Amino acid sequence: MGTIVWVVVLVLLAAGVFYLVSQSNARKARELDDAKAEARRWVERLGGQVMSLTGSNAAATQAMADASERFTAAGSQMEQARTIPQARLVTETAMEGLHYVRAAREAMGMDPGPALPESAAQRQAGAVSESRQVSVEGHRYAASPNSGSGTPYYYPGGVVAGRPVPRGWYSEPWWKPALVAGAWGVGTFLLMDAMFSGMHGVGDMGMGDMGMGDMGGAADMGDSGGFDFGDMGGFDF
Repeated sequence: MGTIVWVVVLVLLAAGVFYLVSQSNARKARELDDAKAEARRWVERLGGQVMSLTGSNAAATQAMADASERFTAAGSQMEQARTIPQARLVTETAMEGLHYVRAAREAMGMDPGPALPESAAQRQAGAVSESRQVSVEGHRYAASPNSGSGTPYYYPGGVVAGRPVPRGWYSEPWWKPALVAGAWGVGTFLLMDAMFSGMHGVGDMGMGDMGMGDMGGAADMGDSGGFDFGDMGGFDF
């Protein structure tokens, strides 16, 4: 009799474990579906803007080119998304593209629409608050809170290879090599220190306690914290 009781107990335990595992798998599948649906919604919204908006000046044209690149990247990420973090990365990529679209609209004097959510990395980096020109190693660089003939390249802000790059308009995209390589050149450290030293509203440009081995970190905004969608409703441009 005792053996039968133990067999029944073991069968019930196995059934309970099977039920819990199946419920957990079903919950994860629903969460993944929800994350992918959310990502798809933002990718489609970005695609609509990329297809319908054309830049009317150099700054807007460049910003829309960057938005288009983000749309292409988000589409590729969407096809490969198999996990919730991967689906959330799609959302962040599409949101970055929408920041470029918003900048393009501002550059053309259009209503940019409601403010977009910022990622933790964007908040950390801050924003260019004043026009500034510096000369580093014989080359002149400019930054401005507004687009212009001398500052046609926009960056929505974020942490690139371990250092914050503030949101703003620039004379050239000097951050792109670090996006690709995952590390900064020594000349760029000099540029960032000269460009942003003492500027109100930008993140800490100093290396702090970060060693040289830490500079090959994340090369996109999502690596320092995802976007906070909590206070934002839906929007249309």
